[in-house]
Formats: sequence, structure tokens, C-alpha cells
Amino acid sequence: MSARPKKSFGQHFLHERRYIERIVNAISPRPDDFLVEIGPGEGALTFPLLAAAGKLTAIELDTDLIPNLHAHAAGIGELAIVHADVLKVDFTAMAHREGVSRLRIAGNLPYYISSPILFHCIDHAAAITDMHFMLQKEVVDRMAAEPGSKVYGRLSVMLQLACRVEPLFDVPPGAFRPPPKVDSSVVRLVPLAPEARHDADPERLYGIVKAAFAQRRKTLSNALRQWMDADAIRQADVDPKARAETLSPQDFVRLAKVEVAS
Repeated sequence: MSARPKKSFGQHFLHERRYIERIVNAISPRPDDFLVEIGPGEGALTFPLLAAAGKLTAIELDTDLIPNLHAHAAGIGELAIVHADVLKVDFTAMAHREGVSRLRIAGNLPYYISSPILFHCIDHAAAITDMHFMLQKEVVDRMAAEPGSKVYGRLSVMLQLACRVEPLFDVPPGAFRPPPKVDSSVVRLVPLAPEARHDADPERLYGIVKAAFAQRRKTLSNALRQWMDADAIRQADVDPKARAETLSPQDFVRLAKVEVAS
């Protein structure tokens, strides 16, 4: 019996087989992987992933879905379900607890909280091998956007400083039950190697990026007034009259590393 999707959880269940197969092929699960699925729903991705890897941990908030997931997993593989809000799941602690160096994460993310989930995951990037997510196409476009694009913004900068962002393919509304009102896309995120990561203070960097894009039409000298003056911006080899959308992610790293006199 199919579950009734709940609007309160932003549920849209993937059902079209060819897209399920494309996602599983993109993930390419192996028996030695420690796979974590966010929001398994009715198990459209869960069971093929489970069959390929032999075991899987799923994070599900909707208690009504859990009994059927356990029942259908019997005979396929070892399914562990964590009943929790994913934003409260410590992925680093999970990896340590399970005795693995890193996790592989996948999921059809609820669109209304996709950005918070992405930021939560990159907080644990050192414990993650890769991530494969289905998201609203507009969000994936923002994630992969380059400087100068109309959709380039805070999400673009913060994700690209933590991961390699690879949009894979689009998924139409009809592949879901009920169909969402927007197109979806599948994206691969691969956390950068330690030597490729920035060395700026994370909180300062986040604050500067957030302030810079809060009012996109302002010049940096105006948008970052609470953080630094025009001379400090020039120390980062950045034009104070520039606007946020013209800066590369590394420009923001240099801004965050400028020492400002107190």
C-alpha cells in the first residue's frame, strides 16, 4: 500500500523507474560503502541502493513510513533507520561510531529545507566521501553558478569552497507522486581534499559572504561596512566598488583573511 505524501514534510515520492536507475547508476554503490540516505520516503532509492551495497542507514522523520521500509527491506539487505530530523544528525559522530572514515550520502531532499540540509552536510564534509542529491533545479543552478551569473550567490560561494559541484541530469515533475510544480535536478557534491580547502575563519567567512549578498546592488564598501573599510577590501586585492556577484569564491576567502584593526 502506497503512503499518502504529507505536505508538512514536503514529500514528493519518486516513482519513475528510469530516473531511479539513473540515480543509482550515478551513485554506483559498492559493498564496502557506508551509505546514508536522507528521507527514504517509500524506498524508491533505498531498496536498489540496499541491494547493491548490502547495508544502508536511512534518516526518516515520518514515523508512518518506517514500518513499511523495514518490511520491504527484509531479504534485500541490512537497513538501519534513524528516526530524526536530519539537521540534528551528527554525521561526523556517525562515521566515528560506525568505525568508518567517511560516509556516502544520498537523498531526494525536501525542497523547503534543502539549503539548510546542504549547509549542515558541508559542516561535516571531512567525514563525507560524496553526496548525491535530488533538488529543485533552481537550487542546483544556484549551487553551480559562476561569478557574474544572475543566480550566483551565497549558496554558490559556500558550497564551491567546500565541494566540487557537478550537476548531473534533470528530472521532470511527472516522475514524482504528487508531481511538484517545479523541475528537479540531480547533483553530485564531492568534498574538497584537505589541501584544497580554504584556511579562513569559517564564521568570519560566512558572515562576510552573507553580508555581501544581503543587498546585491550595493557595492562591497557599503555592504561590508560592519566588517571592514575600503582600504581593508583593497588589501584583499578586491575593488571596493565591485558588487558581490562579480567576486570568485577565493576573493571572499581573501576578504575573510584580511586583518582588520579593532
